[in-house]
Amino acid sequence: MKIIKSEEIVKEVSNMCIEANYCLGEDVVDSFKENLKKEKSEAGKNILNILIENAKIAADTRVPMCQDTGMAVFFVEIGQEVMIEGDTLTEAINKGVAKGYTEGFLRKSVVASPIDRVNTNDNTPAVVHMEMVKGDKLKIQFAAKGFGSENMSKLKMLKPSDGLEGIKDFVVETVSEAGPNPCPPMIIGVGIGGTVDKCAEIAKKSLFREIGSRNPDPKLAELELELLEMINKLGIGPQGFGGSTTALDLHIETYATHIAGLPVVVNINCHASRHREVIL
Repeated sequence: MKIIKSEEIVKEVSNMCIEANYCLGEDVVDSFKENLKKEKSEAGKNILNILIENAKIAADTRVPMCQDTGMAVFFVEIGQEVMIEGDTLTEAINKGVAKGYTEGFLRKSVVASPIDRVNTNDNTPAVVHMEMVKGDKLKIQFAAKGFGSENMSKLKMLKPSDGLEGIKDFVVETVSEAGPNPCPPMIIGVGIGGTVDKCAEIAKKSLFREIGSRNPDPKLAELELELLEMINKLGIGPQGFGGSTTALDLHIETYATHIAGLPVVVNINCHASRHREVIL
């Protein structure tokens, strides 16, 4: 049995919240630079250069790269041989979020009730997805999910007869309707299958994958690239000013589903794809 003190989790989560908001991942910045070489629109090139500069300024001066520092979302894998000492895992994660968002001077954007809309003043509670796995390790993945992009996400319960073409149409239509609102270039997560809740979960989880990574299933990998090409032909471009860089990548995850269903979720992320991972 491996014992992990809750104080260690609080510390690591706090650090992840701060670092993710200050320092954009190398895969994202590298994708900006790669797409800059291919982008033909002058306005698009200008925006990509600005995004590269913005990421550098944020990292160098230790300030958030965007004013919307997001709602804290976690995917956690806890080994069956791990025991948390002190607070519960969820309590420790929320304490870490509160500490990180307060000490890192990150905007607190969470309201306790969607009806009364009173700010909790520490960006808690976080959204936490947990899975029990074998082993003696605790894996914590964090994303700061801004709502300019989250608001553009969609769910559709397709009929099985809609098939692959129905999936393609829904994904491209969702991105087209989103237009410049999610601050493109976007990273697009697509969940297919499961139930309403499971489909949304796997769509979100796909956003944690590195840009350029492909689904191990060859058919899904091919579909990812096909949809990415279709989306970049929409002409929305960086920040909606036109161009071929509407999306940096598109990731698909699937799950078993009912014979009568074909749920599809498109979860859009803005260019500030902020996430971190720690293994204890």
